Amino acid sequence: MRATIFNGPADVTLETVDDPRLPDAASVIVEVSHTAICGSDLHLYHGVHGAAGIHLGHEFVGTIVEAGGDVRRFSVGDQVLVSGVIGCGECAACRGWNPVQCHGGGARVFGNSLDLPGGQAELVAVPAADTACHLIPEGITPEQAVMLTDILPTGFFGARRADIRPGDTVAVIGLGPVGWFALQSAQLFGAARMLAIDTVPERLAAAEALGAIPVDASGGTPQQVHELTRGRGADATIEAVGVDQTVTDAIYSTRAGGTVSVIGAHLGMAFPFPMAVAFLRDLTFRVSLCPVQSTWDELLPVVASGRISPEQVITHRMGLSEVTEAYRLFDARDDGVLKVLLDPKG
Repeated sequence: MRATIFNGPADVTLETVDDPRLPDAASVIVEVSHTAICGSDLHLYHGVHGAAGIHLGHEFVGTIVEAGGDVRRFSVGDQVLVSGVIGCGECAACRGWNPVQCHGGGARVFGNSLDLPGGQAELVAVPAADTACHLIPEGITPEQAVMLTDILPTGFFGARRADIRPGDTVAVIGLGPVGWFALQSAQLFGAARMLAIDTVPERLAAAEALGAIPVDASGGTPQQVHELTRGRGADATIEAVGVDQTVTDAIYSTRAGGTVSVIGAHLGMAFPFPMAVAFLRDLTFRVSLCPVQSTWDELLPVVASGRISPEQVITHRMGLSEVTEAYRLFDARDDGVLKVLLDPKG
């Protein structure tokens, strides 16, 4: 089969590799029909972490073509979406749809290590299939389903953990796909006023069209947030970038007694946390990898009803054979790119 391989910083190629085999009887093999490049894939692309030889990709959907004998919820021929984050599948946390709290080995993300090959490929092995997969229901298109494997759940999760109350002013820092979905999700939770923060003009314009107040971060994020809230700060701030500066900006942008919800994939082992600010202002600070499965019961009806149309973030559709150019384009933010969908047959 063909799979996307990380060779080193800024070096991603499509290679022919061995077809995957079932790792155990609780696993399935999925023939991928749609897959996408995520902003967090760029952490590997930039060499922040990862090893040469990783098969990339944690956003994918497809058809089960082989199933182990212990798989109970799915059969060959089922069309499924697969959570980008999985656990052991057996512990109480995993069975409660929270693999991030897995105590049977911890959470794992497809396409981020050599031992869990990812889905920017023609085929992928999915361990713990009964808790990792979900049937794609009627009313949900495959393109919508891809967005339900990570980025829409992550944006929704960030809003859910921001303690948003009806009438609140909510700031969202970073208007990539995850931030875009955090913006829409905050409105579902009752936010009355949205401050949409980024430096890319096209993203700011799109947020304004959604009803948010655009804030160009190049002018200083906390200062502008406080000016727009008469010195009070945002009731809640959702950080969707994952770098030191934007996390710090989120803390300083939030009012006393407010909540900072970090969903940007910050993978640093050290962060200069402004403890005095959080302590003296009674801030709630939350940060977590998204337990994707925990959001599906809420989000699937929202998408099916048209309240959120996640496929709207897709700006580029390319064949898997174009994956090297797709990564370059996505990293450079060329041609107004926001989300790249890859066709494994292309």
